[in-house]
Amino acid sequence: SPAWLRRLCGHLLSERLLRPSGVQAVVRGVLEGTDGEWGALDPSGAGAEAAALDWRKCDAIGKILAACPQQCLSLEDYYRQVCPQILDLLHIQDKVAARQFQRVATTTLLTMAREQPQLAERHLLQPLLAPLRRCSEAAELALEDLTAGAVLVPEAELGTCVEDVLKVYVVGNDSSSLLLGSLQSVLGVVFSLYSFAKQNVSYLRSPCQDILLWFLEKAEREQSLAVLEGLAGLSSHVPTLHPQCQLRVGSEGGAAIIVEETISDEDEALYQKICLEQCHVESLVELLSHCQKSGLAGDFFIHCLKELTQVAAEDEAAPNPAVEPGGSLLELEQDQARQGRKLLVLQLVAALCQGVSDTVFTDIVQVQQFLAAVLQRACAHPARGPGAAAEAQTLAMAMGLVAAVLGGAVQLKSSDFAVLKQLVPLLEELSHTYPEPLTQELASDLRIAILTHGACSPSTLGTAAHGVLGRQPGTAARSPAGRAPSPPAHGDSSTEQSGCREPSASPAPHADSLAPGGLQELLVSAYDPQPPSRAAALRHLASLVIRRDPDAMRLQEKLLQVFLENVQHEDAFVYLSAIQGVALLSSEYPERILPVLLAQYERPAQGKEDTMAAVTRMKLGEVLMRVTRALGDMVFQHRVPLIRAFLRGARDPDGALRASSLSNLGELCQHLGFQLGSIIQEVTCCVTAIARTDPEAEVRRAAVHVVVLLLRGLSEKVTEVLRDVLLDLYRLLKHVATAERDAATVLHAQLALEELDSAMRRVLFPPQTLEKKIVVLP
Repeated sequence: SPAWLRRLCGHLLSERLLRPSGVQAVVRGVLEGTDGEWGALDPSGAGAEAAALDWRKCDAIGKILAACPQQCLSLEDYYRQVCPQILDLLHIQDKVAARQFQRVATTTLLTMAREQPQLAERHLLQPLLAPLRRCSEAAELALEDLTAGAVLVPEAELGTCVEDVLKVYVVGNDSSSLLLGSLQSVLGVVFSLYSFAKQNVSYLRSPCQDILLWFLEKAEREQSLAVLEGLAGLSSHVPTLHPQCQLRVGSEGGAAIIVEETISDEDEALYQKICLEQCHVESLVELLSHCQKSGLAGDFFIHCLKELTQVAAEDEAAPNPAVEPGGSLLELEQDQARQGRKLLVLQLVAALCQGVSDTVFTDIVQVQQFLAAVLQRACAHPARGPGAAAEAQTLAMAMGLVAAVLGGAVQLKSSDFAVLKQLVPLLEELSHTYPEPLTQELASDLRIAILTHGACSPSTLGTAAHGVLGRQPGTAARSPAGRAPSPPAHGDSSTEQSGCREPSASPAPHADSLAPGGLQELLVSAYDPQPPSRAAALRHLASLVIRRDPDAMRLQEKLLQVFLENVQHEDAFVYLSAIQGVALLSSEYPERILPVLLAQYERPAQGKEDTMAAVTRMKLGEVLMRVTRALGDMVFQHRVPLIRAFLRGARDPDGALRASSLSNLGELCQHLGFQLGSIIQEVTCCVTAIARTDPEAEVRRAAVHVVVLLLRGLSEKVTEVLRDVLLDLYRLLKHVATAERDAATVLHAQLALEELDSAMRRVLFPPQTLEKKIVVLP
C-alpha cells in the first residue's frame, strides 16, 4: 500500500483507539471474520494454518496497542486511557471471542511490561492485583472504619482477580523480574486462599495451585526457597494475609475476604491459630509434592534441616529468661518467639518426612547437602539426654546412606566424589568427637572410602549399607550395631574366628544346627537392637520365603516365631517388615499358620501388665487381612474362623481394637460376597448392636462402615444374599441417619443408604437393552 494510505489508516486507527471503549472496538474490527477454533473444526492442515494465522494476528494487535500513537500528548496519558480497557479484554463473556481477546490482552500487557516497566506496573499490574493487595499484610487497612464481618473483597471480585492472574502470568508465561516481583507481593494471600480452598469445596484451588507452582518453577532457586520460607511462616519475605482478615466460603463456589470478628475466648483463639498453622503446613507439603522432579522439594527439606540445627544451637546458647530472675519482658518475648520458631521448624521437618516420598533427592548434590546437615548436627549436638535414641538412629541411617552410595547403590563418577569430599571434614570431626566408638570407626572408614574414590572400602561399609538397603552383607566383619558377622567369602576358618563378635544381649532364637551360616546370621540380626538392621534382616527373610528357599522352608516355625516377636516391636519400620513376613509365610502355608495367628489374635489381655496386647492384636489383624487378600477365592474355606475371630474382637473392652476388628470384618465380607452363607445373621446382629449401643463414636462409625462394604461387595446380589436381614439393615441405617450425633457415622449411614438405593433400583428397574433376533420361519 502507498505511504499516504498507511499514514491515513494509522491516524484513523489511533483516533478510534483513544475514544471510550476504543480498544475493544479496534480489536473486534481487526479480528472480524476470524475463528480461533478452525483447527478443531477442520481436521485438514488448512484449519491448523488458519488458526496459526489467527494467533499471529492477535500478537500483532497486541504489539500495536502497546505502541503509543503520535496523536497522544504523553505516554503517561496514553497508558492511563488504554490500560483499563486492556484489562477489560480479559473479562469478555463471549466464549467464541474470549480466547482471542485474552490473547490480545496478555500480549499487550507483556509487551508493555517489557518496554515501559514502571508505567505498566502502575497502570496494569497494580490494578490487576489490587483485590489481593488490599487484604495483604503489607497493606495499611483502616479497619477501625470497618465493622466486624464487613466484606473487604467480594467473592466475584476475588474470583475474577485469581482468574486474571492465571491468564496473564501462567498462560502468558513471561518470567521477567517485573512480573515475578509483582506476583511475589501477593503470593502469601494466594497461598492462604489455596490452603482455604483445599479444606473446602472451591473452584479456586486449582488456579491458586497453578499460580504458586508457576512462580516456584520460574523464579531463581534462592528466590523460590525464600518464598517457601515465607509461606511456612519462618520469614517475612512474603506478605501474608492480614491478621485481621478472614476467608469465608462464597455462595458461588468461591471465597470472600471479610474483616475478622474478635474472639473473646483466648483458648478458642489459640485453637483456631494452631489449626490454621497446621493447615498451612499440610498445604505447603502438598504443594512441594508437585516440585520433586525439579529438586525444589529436596532443597527446601535440606534448608529446614539446616534451620533446625541453627535453631537448636541458638536455643542452647540463649539463656532462659523464665528461669533467670533478672530476665526482662523483652527477653521473655524473644524467647517465646524463638521457641515458636523451633516448634514450627520441627513441625515442617516432620510433615516433609511424612508427606514427601523417598524420591525427594534428585541428584548427588542434594544427597550431599542432606548428609552434611545431619552430620553437622551430630557434631554440634552429640546424642545425649532423652532424645539420644532418635538422634543416634537418624545418624545411623544417614551414615548407612553414605555407605550404600559408596557401596555401589548409585553409579558414581569422579565429579560425584568431588561433591562427596565436602563431607570429609565433618566425618573426620565425627570420628574424633562422637561418644560412641563404633560410630567413630564407621565415620573414619567412610572418610577413607571417599578420599580413595571407593578403591579402599573398609569392612564396616557393607553392614552399614545393608542396614539401609536390606541387602545381604558380604564379608563384613563388624557393624555399628554389634551384629554377628557374615562368613568370609573364601571360607577361611581362622579369619572367621578372629572376625566374629558376640551378638547383642537381646534374646535371639537358636537356629537349627543344620541352618547355613547366612540364614543363622539373619535370624540373629532379626533381634539387633538397631531398628534399621533388624528391619533389613526381616525383609531379607521375607524375600527367602517368596523365593521358597529350601533352608528357610525347613525352619518355617522358627521364622514364624521371629516374625511374631518382631510384630510387637514399637518401631514402625520393624513391625511392618515383620507383618509382611508373617503374611507371606501364612499365604504359603495357610493350614499351618492361620490357626496359630487366630489363636494369638483371640487371646485376651492378661491384666494391666499386658498393655501392648491390644496393639499387637491390631497388628495381627492387619496380618490376617493381608493373608485374606493373598489367598483370594481360596479364603472361602477359612471364612468361619476368620469371621468369628473378628466378631470376638468386636466385643473387646479396648475401643481401638473393636474398631479395627470391625474394619477387618467389613473388608472380609466385601471380599467374600455371596459366599457368606448363614453366618450373615451373626454379622448383622453384631453390627446392629454395636451401631446402636457402643459408647465410642469411632466404633459405631466402623460398624456402619461394615454395612457399606457389605453392600458394595454384593452389588446386584444384595436381595439374594441379604434377603433375610435386608429389612433390619435398612432400619438400622435409617436410625443412625436420624439419631446419631457423630457426623462421620451419619455420613457412613447415608453412603450405605445410597448403595442400597442404587442396588434396589438396579434390581427393580433393570436397564432395557435392544437385542436383534433372527427368526427362521417354517
